[in-house]
Amino acid sequence: MSVPTVGSARVVSDLPFVAAQVHQDRVAWRYREHDAWQQKTFVEVAEAVGELAAGFAHAGVQVGDRVAVLAETRYEWSIAGLAVLAAGGIVVPIYASSSPEECAFIIDNSGAVLLVAENAAQAGKIDVAARPELREVLVIDADSAHRTTAELAEEGRANPLADELEARRAGVSPDDPSVIIYTSGTTGPPKGCVLTHRNWLTMCHFTEELSYVVADDTVYLFLPLAHVFAQIVQFSALYMGATLAFFGGDAKRIVPELAEVKPTFLPSVPRIFEKIYTIATAGIPAEQLQQAVGVGLKHRALTAAGQPVPPELEAAFAQVDAVFARVRGVFGGRLRQALSGAAPISPDVLNFFLAAGVPVLEGYGMSESTGVGTVNTLDRFRIGTVGTFGKSGLDVRIAEDGEILMSGPHLFAGYWRNPEATAEVLQDGWLHTGDLGEVDDDGFVRITGRKKDIIITAGGKNIAPANVENELRQSRWISHAVVFGDRKPYLVALITLDAEEILPWAEQQGIAGTFAELAAHPTVVDLVQGLVDEANAHFVKDSQIKKFTILDRDLSQEDGELTPTLKVKRKVIHSVHEDLYQRLYS
Repeated sequence: MSVPTVGSARVVSDLPFVAAQVHQDRVAWRYREHDAWQQKTFVEVAEAVGELAAGFAHAGVQVGDRVAVLAETRYEWSIAGLAVLAAGGIVVPIYASSSPEECAFIIDNSGAVLLVAENAAQAGKIDVAARPELREVLVIDADSAHRTTAELAEEGRANPLADELEARRAGVSPDDPSVIIYTSGTTGPPKGCVLTHRNWLTMCHFTEELSYVVADDTVYLFLPLAHVFAQIVQFSALYMGATLAFFGGDAKRIVPELAEVKPTFLPSVPRIFEKIYTIATAGIPAEQLQQAVGVGLKHRALTAAGQPVPPELEAAFAQVDAVFARVRGVFGGRLRQALSGAAPISPDVLNFFLAAGVPVLEGYGMSESTGVGTVNTLDRFRIGTVGTFGKSGLDVRIAEDGEILMSGPHLFAGYWRNPEATAEVLQDGWLHTGDLGEVDDDGFVRITGRKKDIIITAGGKNIAPANVENELRQSRWISHAVVFGDRKPYLVALITLDAEEILPWAEQQGIAGTFAELAAHPTVVDLVQGLVDEANAHFVKDSQIKKFTILDRDLSQEDGELTPTLKVKRKVIHSVHEDLYQRLYS
């Protein structure tokens, strides 16, 4: 009798059941419930998925049917998504922060037959009567108006349909759709990225080859499961036999929960690392901080290379490691590595964490590439880049105009019901990412901007606004910076302040006023002017910001200025705040 392996999964819907055979009674998931951490083994996860899958079949879900999930990240989201796959269906994730209009568009466009909503409030976003293909809305948290997923699972438990479900999975091809992830819609209506079973299993093999998630890892997940990054983490943890710890649902408790969970791997967005960096370095003079980081980097480089550490360096390191030890403690003291994605992060922040013994590495990918593209690894990384392309037949190259192109089995099958848009980005086996980049002699990729965002000034200069915007966003005081200047004589910027940083700073400076009043205060304007001057020093004259204005509030998703993943909707901002931009040219 052959011994089962995770590699025997033919389609991603096999994964929870194969993982149960291989990893058995090891802890698969941890989650907060009743103010305590609970857990489920791999066997228990497979049982829960099988029961709800049978429930979906009883509810009329057929092979190929789309089922949408509208909820915050929690273990019940994962059970629902895996159960849809196990029933032969296709998962359509929706961000919990999405507006009723956005939810309706995705449900209509995907043709979803069922919606799993987190609670009555989320369910209330949808007018079922106006959705011709949507038959029912289920909820995770019980209310009086809807059936719950627990009730559906109970129906599946009473009549498990094991043979039918197995036959459904056997009839699914690796190249069939499994998940449709809708893009954030920065340049127009969202498009549904069709990701196949083969796409996800390729990603699992890639993760295994690069040792990103390893057996016995504890992975802390707070990222939204509507994003491809979180889906990668979910599938990789099942595949590798790692424990996935779901955050408790309160974003303010992410840092305290890190200390409780003690993760060994942390996937995150830059904001979490930037916040921890700000807290850890508060009150340390810049010169002293730079010296401490330099000592830490030298010590760790020698140690990693297996070379002896000079006594004077060892003594200097012992003096600064007290600060670094506190940083490691914030992450729980066991963090092997972290992965930062979705937005750029300052090299200063990365160097600080590397010196502290908490390696934070950058990677790059898109929904259209199953979230995989280039990545830094512990044994091969370069700060300031998004790494190199790895194995599994993945390839990256730079087109003549600087656009990053990708090829390989990780590329999506196309946009759902949108062949025209698919033909624009998939050409001769290469994905045209729309991102601009450079590759150095060692194969490390650096993102330089977004092709559609290129500004052509009145003088005919082509400028990528992301460069100076990212430089400004590295400041603790600035939340967003949006540069404008197409067909204009020079660049201007709309800048927003970070309320969590600027309000305490203003109080320390003896400046009274609301957040809106601070935006116009001369001392705050002088502070931002200094930051703009500092950022400008990194660029040639044509790429420098000549004038700026400070908005009296932050950008928001509610006002249509940000996507659910907090990407800037540049066209919306340019339109909504056109008068502010134009005043800068008057």
